[in-house]
Amino acid sequence: MHVLLVEDDAVLADGLARVLAGHGMAVDTLRSGSEADLALQRGQPADVLVLDIGLPGMDGFEVVRRLRARGSTLPVLLLTARDAVEDRVRGLETGADDYLVKPFATPELVARVRALARRNAPQPTVLTLGALTLDVGAKRARVGERALDLSVREWALLEYLLQHPGRVLSKQQIIDAILPWGEDVTQNAVEVYISRLRQKTADAGISIRTIRGFGYLLEAGDA
Repeated sequence: MHVLLVEDDAVLADGLARVLAGHGMAVDTLRSGSEADLALQRGQPADVLVLDIGLPGMDGFEVVRRLRARGSTLPVLLLTARDAVEDRVRGLETGADDYLVKPFATPELVARVRALARRNAPQPTVLTLGALTLDVGAKRARVGERALDLSVREWALLEYLLQHPGRVLSKQQIIDAILPWGEDVTQNAVEVYISRLRQKTADAGISIRTIRGFGYLLEAGDA
């Protein structure tokens, strides 16, 4: 995932970039609204724009207004020290998708960025591995001809694993990816969901391996 971060406070920008990079995101940082507007006009690659409102040169509201006027659907998360309702409403009406009021907890920032990226990213309607098939649109899971009975969180976890086969995913990455912001779950709970999925997909010709100290890896082959 590629994040464009626009924040004029150098210390805050560096800290946020480190947090996002620590969750596997590529981050480009700009310091002013005019720089951001120019970069976006030139096709700056990004999956999510994290944008401070109070910027030199051009404020975040104007950056978003111009972005939407060009027809871009790039997800925008506004960062603001302004807690007034009218400022939040103005940001959303201008075209932003979400906002965070400073100070905020960095796990919430990560969760909201991931949620915006998932919302905007095109996803295949059917995910398959081995004998396992997930029809994302119809919300149906099967092993061969056998239907799988999955809870909401089991479904979200299995879908996330199938979106990243062959990649080691940490417990924290899983938590950030499958839970709406504001929900709480322990890393031990992830182990429980993994155990349940292993049982339910035992005959699917797939393996959910534990990579000790790192996380979990989904691959084809018997467990």
